Amino acid sequence: MTLNTIVTVGAGQTAAVAARTLRRRGFDGRILLVGDELHAPYQRPPLSKEFLAGQEDRESLMLLPDAWREKQDVELLTGTAVTRIDSQAGAVELSDGRRISADAVLFATGGRPRTMPVTGSAPERVHYLRTIDDAERLADGLRPGARLVLIGGGFVGLEIAATARTLGAEVTVLEADPVPLARILGPEMGEVCTRLQRDNGVTVRAGVRVDTVTTRPEDVLITLEGGEVVPADVVVVGIGIVPNVEVAQASGLAVDGGILVDAQGRTSVPHVYAAGDVAARFSDAAGRHVRVEHFDNASKQGAATANLMLGRVGVVDPAHWFWSDQFGKNLQFAGTARYTDLVFRGSVDNGEFTAFYMDGGVVRGAFALDRGEEISAARELIGRSIEPSRLADEDVDLFDLMDEDDEELVTVS
Repeated sequence: MTLNTIVTVGAGQTAAVAARTLRRRGFDGRILLVGDELHAPYQRPPLSKEFLAGQEDRESLMLLPDAWREKQDVELLTGTAVTRIDSQAGAVELSDGRRISADAVLFATGGRPRTMPVTGSAPERVHYLRTIDDAERLADGLRPGARLVLIGGGFVGLEIAATARTLGAEVTVLEADPVPLARILGPEMGEVCTRLQRDNGVTVRAGVRVDTVTTRPEDVLITLEGGEVVPADVVVVGIGIVPNVEVAQASGLAVDGGILVDAQGRTSVPHVYAAGDVAARFSDAAGRHVRVEHFDNASKQGAATANLMLGRVGVVDPAHWFWSDQFGKNLQFAGTARYTDLVFRGSVDNGEFTAFYMDGGVVRGAFALDRGEEISAARELIGRSIEPSRLADEDVDLFDLMDEDDEELVTVS
């Protein structure tokens, strides 16, 4: 099939990377990105850090600057919602009644914040962080001495906590699990991240559940299960996201916790693809469909799906990788927290180390604090059986382990 027009439903990280990849690979047809936000595609990771702190402006976040789009002839339609894909007619239907012919469609609709009930007369005191507009509204309330309470202790929540504390706010994190981040990193590394917050003046309360959130003109009252009331001037709810699958469902695509796609990014409808936060992609490594919410995954899937449209088929199933910056420290994680043992390289007490997650002698993942270069090597070691003492030995170059051919280093499925 000859592709003349490719349309993306969504205009964020995934769509931007797909557009760049298509042009780099020589596609000279029409590319149209349709987004319901009013902004051109932009990076989300800085929203909880540099942008929220006022260290970056809107222009610095832009992924496809005006000059690039003009030169590459990439069209952008903002502030417009897609209502349905008519796959039989090969058309994208917009909320204003227009229909756009398309030979291929990429769903890159991402997700929206999971919400919780909020009552009272001042709902503007309660925030979610997903967009530029969200970040700007939140920044207005992060003045020195302001009482900020974060409901949810995930990575984005802890980044907001670090930024707000640096700006002089009094910060409390309320986390339902016994240890923040334990589901992602395991309890030991979750405790390391929690200690980093506490050492910098953040109050972290774990194992607590919120019952009600009531806003008043002067403050917000957060009632915990058991009756305790925690007062705040500003509240941020960070309890995950919900994938935006409604248009996919209306278009007849298979959906189950995300838009179901095969290992390459194909949906259940021919010539329709999905990638990024909204896509539940089949992973050979996991043996099931997996939906991943982070920047690196969105970029890799966007590029892979663009290549697929042009006939360059390749399975993208790398070890998951993400990073976070908090209080001047860089945290990185790759793989999964599936482990029977942790092997440490460096010193936890000195605040600079890499922990390898070992399962029966096989590397399954790695977490690093201020050792990002070691994560680059660790990503290549995942799935291999390595003698723990060699991982822990700082005189051994991790990159050299990738090239070893002895019987102690074998790839394990």
